Amino acid sequence: MRLLLVALLVLAAAVGFTLLAQHDPGYLLLSYGGWSVESSLSLFLLAIAIGFVLFYLVLRLLFGTLHLPGRLAYWRRQRRALRARRATNRGLLALAEGNWPRAERFLSRYAASSDTPLLNYLGAARAAQKQGADARRDDYLSQAYQSMPDAELAVGLTQAEVQLSADQAEQALATLRHLRTIAPKHAYVLHLLRKIYERLESWDDLLELIPELTRQNLLSQEEAAALSHRVHSKRLQLAGERPDALHRCWDEIPKALRETATLRHDYVLRLIKLGAHGEAEKQLRDYLKNRWDPTLIRLYGQVQGEEPARQLTLAERWLTEYGQHPEQLLALARLCFANKLWGKGRSYLEASIGFEPRAESYCELGQLLEQTGEPGRAAECFRKGLQLAAGEACTPVIIPADGDRLHHHG
Repeated sequence: MRLLLVALLVLAAAVGFTLLAQHDPGYLLLSYGGWSVESSLSLFLLAIAIGFVLFYLVLRLLFGTLHLPGRLAYWRRQRRALRARRATNRGLLALAEGNWPRAERFLSRYAASSDTPLLNYLGAARAAQKQGADARRDDYLSQAYQSMPDAELAVGLTQAEVQLSADQAEQALATLRHLRTIAPKHAYVLHLLRKIYERLESWDDLLELIPELTRQNLLSQEEAAALSHRVHSKRLQLAGERPDALHRCWDEIPKALRETATLRHDYVLRLIKLGAHGEAEKQLRDYLKNRWDPTLIRLYGQVQGEEPARQLTLAERWLTEYGQHPEQLLALARLCFANKLWGKGRSYLEASIGFEPRAESYCELGQLLEQTGEPGRAAECFRKGLQLAAGEACTPVIIPADGDRLHHHG
């Protein structure tokens, strides 16, 4: 459009000049020394115009020649940028489709010429990781950081993710701990740290992380309580081999969690395994005197306290307060045996089986019957206990009448 406008102006000027020259071409005389030139004024002006145009074209050609290398370089850069954009699009598409070799090839080929080299290198690193090429993966991550040093957090998160994907939890943990020094409250860093602590069973570190997870709204209050409960349970299991470590671990649990039946059960179970039956009996007694729990009352029957008679009296009082339950009746039977009250213990066992037949109840009763000289009934109790333990019921065998015969076809 602009060229057309210029052409129209030149044409109008030429027409105007021609009309003016026809009316009065003018006269021009140039003299220098012995030389003189005569011409019409219109022809002289036309020659000047043509000379100016030729001079302009020569200058354009000269400057164009001088700038030709730069123009060629610019053209090459544009071509490379276009190829890089196309390669990036193809690489990202292949990455989304799970074609890892193709994704790596396209994303890495023109990464240096791409408008987004960081994305290219990070995508290539993920593709290399999927192929198990750890060395190439780390090289791409290094190039990603060099292409944009300000993106250390993005590069580090990608590195941690691919390390986790490769089961390199220790390396991922080191990466994330470094990232936490850069961004202490970054939500995704904290989320990945939680995953790694759980995978590595680093319960002390996870326990320390829970308050920050809650502050960053990565855990609700209910989720935080459930996770804390699980972490403390794992810590009790790990500390269960040393009495001092076990007591210290229990004291570090918040009071509200110490009042939960499951943690109390875990703690008492470890005490029993360590032979600290007196402490175990006290823990169960303090809990059960105010609330009922079937797993704890069952455990109370297994504790060998210093005063078995007192334990039995207390458990019978709970029978009055809380009513009859199979776990409680089984615990009472075991406490009767601890006090050598065999008949009373048998009554409690039979009552427990009457409420709910269980394998362990039949086993206890079978052992008692075997010791008191009733092997036939003892064997029957053992058989029923095994059936319950296997989760199977006996299928009755129907014996055919005399007129019917079972034929074996071989």
